[in-house]
Amino acid sequence: MAKVSMLAKLRVKEGKGDELVAAFAAIFDQVEQEPGTEVYALNRAKDDPDLFWFYELYSDTDALGTHGSSDAMAKAGATFGPLIAESELILGEPVQAKGVSI
Repeated sequence: MAKVSMLAKLRVKEGKGDELVAAFAAIFDQVEQEPGTEVYALNRAKDDPDLFWFYELYSDTDALGTHGSSDAMAKAGATFGPLIAESELILGEPVQAKGVSI
């Protein structure tokens, strides 16, 4: 079964970047307990403190589903809604990588 990757680009409302980082703490606690979540990395643009992107790697579609339906993700919507100005998600399948097994 093929691994699943996700790229998520998030732009927060002006000045809300630090709040977004803090809000992800509970989700990072959750992903530590998800064996199928292999990479979950939040990145912040150096030249724009309100622009973030995630790289996520899951062992398969079931693992992505487990993550998406977790209690932490369910609770996150209410917290993230007021912070996020726009978002874009790209679902994919890794084809080449260094540092992670695909």
